[in-house]
Amino acid sequence: MFTMINLLTRIPLLLICFLSLSACSDEVMQPLEKDDAYLLQFPSYFPEMTFDKASNPVTKNGVELGRKLFYDGKLSRNNTISCGFCHIQENAFTHHGHNVSHGVEDRIGIRNAPPIQNMIFLKRYMWDGVIHNLNEQPIIPITDANEMDSSMPEAITKLKADPKYKKLFAAAYGDENITGERVLKALSQFMASLISAESKYDRFRQGKEKLTTEESQGMALFQQKCASCHSGELFTDESFRNTGMYYHQQFKDPGRYRVTLDQNDWMKFRVPSLRNVEYTAPYMHDGRFYTLDAVLNFYSDGVEDHPNLDPELKQNGHTGIAMNSQEKQFIITFLKTLSDKNFISNPKFAE
Repeated sequence: MFTMINLLTRIPLLLICFLSLSACSDEVMQPLEKDDAYLLQFPSYFPEMTFDKASNPVTKNGVELGRKLFYDGKLSRNNTISCGFCHIQENAFTHHGHNVSHGVEDRIGIRNAPPIQNMIFLKRYMWDGVIHNLNEQPIIPITDANEMDSSMPEAITKLKADPKYKKLFAAAYGDENITGERVLKALSQFMASLISAESKYDRFRQGKEKLTTEESQGMALFQQKCASCHSGELFTDESFRNTGMYYHQQFKDPGRYRVTLDQNDWMKFRVPSLRNVEYTAPYMHDGRFYTLDAVLNFYSDGVEDHPNLDPELKQNGHTGIAMNSQEKQFIITFLKTLSDKNFISNPKFAE
């Protein structure tokens, strides 16, 4: 769902309204105001919500409609590919076993399907940040020739022919009118509900559980060697960085350069969140690494010295991040504290 083609000329990028909620305790935020609102619950130490709930209130019926749409192949040209096909819950909504996404007729995309989690806190979406508004994001996979290869009018025609959707849209919006805007907003509401905040790290953060010695050592090393990019409670600063990966000739993906056409953005990709990273292999924008060990080995020994290599990876005359084998294992041990087992098994998010 998150692989893309450059659609800057096809859809407007809307400004995201930065809205905040006041904390009702040390751990959760205030629920939304309407009686039928879906309770978006998350720790008070999370960043402010960026999701524009004023233009798209998250309701129980809206989330349920979005869940049905998320797992329905009708959004694809040949009714075989749903959003859930590339975003599998048990893998934190990634496409496990595939380097890059596979679409209709087994067409191969150019990017690895990243996890869908904590989307309501992000400012940009996709590996290159082309989308600024979660309500717009689903249009890309629906229309991409290598993914769902459909169109909104085609999808709407199929949804209108299904009696169950008339009832679902009426429950969510007050009438049976099925429109492209409503489809996108319902999908956005479901994605907004996918909040992951119940890992061991969160229990530690809330004073409910202690980390082991190895996990604590890993956290200290992570903060020293990784947190300049993977910062904050989402473990991403949402920046775009060239991390010294070689240009993949098969996919021919130059990263954010596809959006800006600025040579300075060549091979820059958005820093991903590391929450649930234990579940989301393969890694990197093109899924080139299948283990966390391989990722850390790349950062210690495989980084290429590109002209616009990120400065964090070129310091004191050294390219990459200096780490020995034991340090890598401590870091991986800490990264596994970011795993949220309830998130990947919660029936509310399942098909």
